[in-house]
Amino acid sequence: MTDLAPWLDRADAFVIVTPEYNHTFPASLKNAIDWYVDAWKAKPVAFFSYGGMAGGLRAVADLRGIFPGLHSVTVRDSVCFPNYQEHFDAEGRPADPEDCATAAKTMVDQLAWWGHVLSDARARQPYPG
Repeated sequence: MTDLAPWLDRADAFVIVTPEYNHTFPASLKNAIDWYVDAWKAKPVAFFSYGGMAGGLRAVADLRGIFPGLHSVTVRDSVCFPNYQEHFDAEGRPADPEDCATAAKTMVDQLAWWGHVLSDARARQPYPG
């Protein structure tokens, strides 16, 4: 996990990709979040989830409760794939690329907007947290 530090520090925004296991996100993701508390400060976070019937939305709901405590902003829209194996072919390509692109565009547009706003703010003045 120590290899993550330079990547997280340089990033202006994050997309968390998570499966749902036992109605939440995996412990390995929680470890990555907890090891790098300062890397998340004053940066936006978006979520892409997959799983069974819930599509990872319970994992995302749990993550939405964690990131504000790290002084991060979570974007409202996310992308999820319930029963994900039905949405991708054997090579991992989306069965309906247009539908995937539409869902992702809104999320990415929000993430980019917050990323620019918060990056500009951090450049003008260090985050006070």
